[in-house]
Amino acid sequence: MNKGKAYTGVDMFRVAAAFLVVAIHTSPLASFTEVGDFIVTRVVARIAVPFFFMTSGYFLISRYAPNAGRLQAFEKKTAAVYGAAIALYLPLNLYNRYFSMDHLLPNLIKDLVFDGTMYHLWYLPAAMLGAAVAWLLVRKCGFRCALQAAGLLYLAGLLGDSYYGVVKQTPWLQSCYAALFELSDYTRNGVFFAPLFFVLGGWLAGRAQTPAKGAVQASLKKSLAGFALSLLLMLGEGLLLRGWGFQRHDSMYLFLPLCVYFLFCALLCWRGPRRETLRTAALLLYIVHPMAIVLVRLAAKITGLTPWLVNNSLAHYLAVCAVSAAVSFPLAGAYQKWAQKRKMALRPACQRAWIELNLNHLLHNARELKKAMPPKCRLMAVVKAEAYGHGAYEVAAALNQNGVKAFAVATVEEGIRLRRYGVTGEILILGYTDPARAKDLFFYHLTQTLIDYDYAVRLNRQGYPLRAHIKIDTGMHRLGFAWEDVDKVAAAYGMRRLKIRGVFTHLCVSGSLRPEDVCFTKTQLQRFGRLLGALKDRGLPVAGVHVQSSYGLLNYPQLQCSYVRAGVALYGVLSSPGDETRLQLDLRPVLSLKSKIVLIRRIKAGETVGYGRLFTAERDSTIAVLPIGYADGYPRRLSGGKASVLINGQEAPVIGAVCMDQLTVDITDIPQAKVGMTATLIGADGGREISAPDVADAAQSITNELLSRMGRRLTVTR
Repeated sequence: MNKGKAYTGVDMFRVAAAFLVVAIHTSPLASFTEVGDFIVTRVVARIAVPFFFMTSGYFLISRYAPNAGRLQAFEKKTAAVYGAAIALYLPLNLYNRYFSMDHLLPNLIKDLVFDGTMYHLWYLPAAMLGAAVAWLLVRKCGFRCALQAAGLLYLAGLLGDSYYGVVKQTPWLQSCYAALFELSDYTRNGVFFAPLFFVLGGWLAGRAQTPAKGAVQASLKKSLAGFALSLLLMLGEGLLLRGWGFQRHDSMYLFLPLCVYFLFCALLCWRGPRRETLRTAALLLYIVHPMAIVLVRLAAKITGLTPWLVNNSLAHYLAVCAVSAAVSFPLAGAYQKWAQKRKMALRPACQRAWIELNLNHLLHNARELKKAMPPKCRLMAVVKAEAYGHGAYEVAAALNQNGVKAFAVATVEEGIRLRRYGVTGEILILGYTDPARAKDLFFYHLTQTLIDYDYAVRLNRQGYPLRAHIKIDTGMHRLGFAWEDVDKVAAAYGMRRLKIRGVFTHLCVSGSLRPEDVCFTKTQLQRFGRLLGALKDRGLPVAGVHVQSSYGLLNYPQLQCSYVRAGVALYGVLSSPGDETRLQLDLRPVLSLKSKIVLIRRIKAGETVGYGRLFTAERDSTIAVLPIGYADGYPRRLSGGKASVLINGQEAPVIGAVCMDQLTVDITDIPQAKVGMTATLIGADGGREISAPDVADAAQSITNELLSRMGRRLTVTR
């Protein structure tokens, strides 16, 4: 869920981290001060590789990822880079007689899996193995247990790295690590080193929010202070271990995870446009710098500048950095241009019809609704029916990640799906759930609506402790306890296995400002208030009160409740285009519906188009076929010219009958229209906009129905 966000600080530090890795392999202060070089290369620069691991974990291992596709893509790309890097250094390995070593096959396997075929390439197999271990831990155990397990692996790695002096004092432990070093030369690998940083990155991704400016500044100050303190502690730790002679290697320190954590938190506060080229350049810098070392040494030898370019360690470091950058940045720029062109070329070919989500608008709407709510009132995001057709995963994950902790769904299946997506907080099932599924309610920590007294009794008999909200019928006459029946509502509070966490009702005409409807809404509120008062008089804990849906907030914002159940307004639209509300908020549409032209056909005047021959051309015309129809949620009622689409910023009327899988539009007046062009059915294009309420109104329906019927055949893009 982090794809659409801007992480300028993380992208910028990628390059800095790559130059720190170059420092590790060139020792820039070695010819000036041994201790100073140790501090720079063996302590400070050790944050570089864990930073790379944490960055990958942040974008890869999120609790909101619904499947393993992201991990598979990461492993595939990293393996491709690893293979290319091995091929790049093959001539150097041949020159160094790498393939002439004893026991070539077992050593080659060990290097490929753990140590790398070149001294710096260990990072790539470590990233692949560490990502897989971290992903498995998080998926099977959750983040808390995954952090504990990865932390234990890291501690075990410490004993084989900076704290090896402890191992040497225990013979049996030394024997265990000796056997371990037969498999891998170091514990600095994908089993002991990498997983902790991958899990930490994923954990931070799950906690990421979009805070206010003041909160960002406060977080930055705290993160920088934490980074400075932990870096000082790691420096002291490194110097002590060096003095005691404990270190077998010097990649892992006790304070290193803390140091990288605070650094990453600080970098997350630096937000702005993405720097994709820097990401690629950093990877290339990492891969090519050993080759640059060889080239600089060779050039120095040929030109007689060895005293300046080799013996002077700082000049050597700067020269290697310059050569590496001269190769990496142009290649990164060229690659990004190629990748962007390829992405643009493939996108139309890959999609027939799709939904585009603007998650920035979604989060903006959530903030606007929260600002309109009374103090201490919380937003309950209604994400039933695939979040009104927007995609339950995309919407719920984005909101949950940005601080929304209460959701409402219609069915137990929808609630389970949210939990499997990784959504935390309260999930209220507004509709009926068969009491036989009480185990699912308990296992997935779902909150069930009690629709009447008999239902509550049956649910209580299932033997599982369950969370519940009581629904009160105040005049809608759908689900709920009768508002007058205080005794039965009070009895539900006393049921041993039901923990009542809320009481609510539904205002059936809160969207209307007609006097008679306003009067009925006030009657509903009075009835609900009388019930709550009667419960309080009996000493029952009345909490989690909610009565407002979207229109309830927009027309009755003064009501003091625990939650507002925001549905259609959260998605930036109203149910009908002519709806008037007392409160007018800056709500922005989240969804656009798009397809593309797949066929252009020319017909003569008098010819007909589609089922039922609903359209007869009055002139020679050009028509376009779009591969989207009522099976995708575009209403059949829009047949016969009742709606238009936007192509290249111009309106093209829908002609003929809307079919299950296709519809046709008249593009006679859009001569520039071509096969492959995008057609916008809902949304903006070229300064014009077709709104969902207008489309719904033309189909003699409401926005809620239109959006919630968007078919599962539509892909969702952001």
